[in-house]
Amino acid sequence: MDASSTIDPEVLIVGAGPTGLVLALWLTRLGVRVRVIDKTAEPGTKSRALAVQARTLEFYGQIGLAGEVVERGRRVAAANLRVAGRQVARAVFGDMGVGISPYPYALIYPQDEHERLLVDRLAELGVQVERRTELLHFEDATDRVLAHLERSDGQLETCEAAYLAGCDGARSTVRETLNIGFPGGTYTHLFYVADVEASGTATNGEVHVAFDRTDFLAVFPLKGEGRARLVGTIREDAEHQQENLSWDDVSKSVIEWLRIDVARVNWFSTYRVHHRVADRFREGRAFLLGDAAHIHSPVGGQGMNTGIGDAVNLAWKLAAVLHGRAKPALLDSYEPERIAFARRLVATTDQAFTGVTSEGPIARALRLHIVPCLIPALFAFRATRRFMFRTVSQTAVDYRTSTLSQGRAGRVHGGDRLPWVKTSSSGFEGDNFKPLTSLDWQVHIYGNAGSEIRAVCGQRRLPLHVFGWQRAMGRSGLRRDAVYLVRPDGYVAMVDREGHAEALTSYFDTRQIIPTGSELSEPQPADGAIRKRSQTAD
Repeated sequence: MDASSTIDPEVLIVGAGPTGLVLALWLTRLGVRVRVIDKTAEPGTKSRALAVQARTLEFYGQIGLAGEVVERGRRVAAANLRVAGRQVARAVFGDMGVGISPYPYALIYPQDEHERLLVDRLAELGVQVERRTELLHFEDATDRVLAHLERSDGQLETCEAAYLAGCDGARSTVRETLNIGFPGGTYTHLFYVADVEASGTATNGEVHVAFDRTDFLAVFPLKGEGRARLVGTIREDAEHQQENLSWDDVSKSVIEWLRIDVARVNWFSTYRVHHRVADRFREGRAFLLGDAAHIHSPVGGQGMNTGIGDAVNLAWKLAAVLHGRAKPALLDSYEPERIAFARRLVATTDQAFTGVTSEGPIARALRLHIVPCLIPALFAFRATRRFMFRTVSQTAVDYRTSTLSQGRAGRVHGGDRLPWVKTSSSGFEGDNFKPLTSLDWQVHIYGNAGSEIRAVCGQRRLPLHVFGWQRAMGRSGLRRDAVYLVRPDGYVAMVDREGHAEALTSYFDTRQIIPTGSELSEPQPADGAIRKRSQTAD
């Protein structure tokens, strides 16, 4: 048995894809013992998901990972839309996202490389992914989870944990054990994905999406000269085979009129696209995250980023409960906050994907005639371009209806992502996201902080960051001198437009949450404290 297996984890993470790895990183940074298992022999070796959105980079910025991801990835300057042989729209990402995020662009970073980086960072923190270790089944024993595992050597093991996180993909054992429904469907077409070495104008480092009456193709740049990811449709006459398909079976009409010359195919695979959302994201002490909870079309590069958002949302809540700084009721907020977004995302990507791939006469007319006229007109407006960036980058995701969200000042509501602004005050040269690296609750005031606010923050050891007022803050939606209580994940929990100190004390006292810097009134055992070690079964 590995040394790591002799210590009971507080959280057992099943699945070592990006979702599970990010959950493990955040929990470890927050002082929570984790164990990560995966039934595969090694990390992914193919570049599946590609896009790393701005909101994900912001989360990575909180744990000191964003710079390395950006350096290793490839920034995409623009995306092009082509219909029936002609270009109808071009969106410049830098223009779309400037002033919204410190990462105003799309980043291409293949999932296989991405996973290896996350695994290495975890190893630096002393956490090893246990490969060829499979979850067979588990039971919720009221105050803990009993997970029955089969290790790489074939031995069976019972592992105890306070909580279990199912990050084990679309065929999730955790979801199936909980008997949670996974309603949705599968699109008709068979699609292919290929990593190629190619030349031509469409391999210029930008994203290209193109379609005609029967064919669809998306071109994504990879790092390295002439390397690209192609996603498209299989020839209609070859779809029925479904096995032993190759590059020779792809539909090439769009490839030809885009004048892409493919010199070498490094990887090729076919797949069907599903769209599903689990009925629940939680049952007792077990949670579903990532593809175990929701899968959808690849439109917009949202899948992996949504799973990472799940991980960050759950991590700080688990840490607070396990450290005795919040009641277990805090965990009730995970499902409603994340399932609402997942359902919206599946609905919108489903509509977009259906419009691009449907063969009906109405869909063809929309695709070939209406879209080419409508898109250029819409993208002529700066407001439309910025709306598109906010949507695709996931910086517009909010939790306004959550029980953890309260108040409004200016355009910012409780539950909104904290608006990003550049600043040179309060000791944080650069921007107001720098303090978020503490991964703790904090108060932001843009303008002046009253003596009562300063006193309350001092008494509760709640970090207070006061930023000198600048016009750009107002343009971003912030209100001068208002109190913004910011959650560990960078979302605004509470806003008080008048800057009242009572609003802060009432928020924490009502919800029975204690910030990390505050002293506990009495020693609190971690919820679901483990009473005995893991056992190995014969």
